[in-house]
Amino acid sequence: MLAEDDTTMRTYLKCALEKAGHNVTEVDRGTAALPLLASGHFDLLLTDIVMPEMDGIELAQHCARVSPHTKIMFITGFSAVTVKARQTAPDAKILSKPFHLGDLVKEVGLVFESGAAMEQI
Repeated sequence: MLAEDDTTMRTYLKCALEKAGHNVTEVDRGTAALPLLASGHFDLLLTDIVMPEMDGIELAQHCARVSPHTKIMFITGFSAVTVKARQTAPDAKILSKPFHLGDLVKEVGLVFESGAAMEQI
C-alpha cells in the first residue's frame, strides 16, 4: 500500500513500483488506508510521514496492530521526523526526499529480497 498525499509524487511512485513488477494500491491519506489494511493483504506499507488527518507514523502503528506481517517503509522530506519514525518502527526503512525513483525501487526490492517476484504494496 502506498500512502502519499501529494498526487504527483504518488503517481510517480506508483508508476515506478508497477514497472518493477509490484502490485500497488494507493491512497491519498492515512485514514483512507485504515479499512484496506484490515484486510491483511499487503506485504509493504510505503507511507509518507507528514500527511493531513493521520500522519505516516500513526498509520504505521495501526498497521503493526492489524497486519503485523506487513513491512513498513517511510518516505519524508523532513529530517526532523526521522527520529520519531525510527523510534516507532526501528526495523522500517526511511527514504528522505528527494530521492531517485530507481533508489526507491532498489530499496523496496531489498525489503523483499527473499520474497516472491510480485509483491502487494
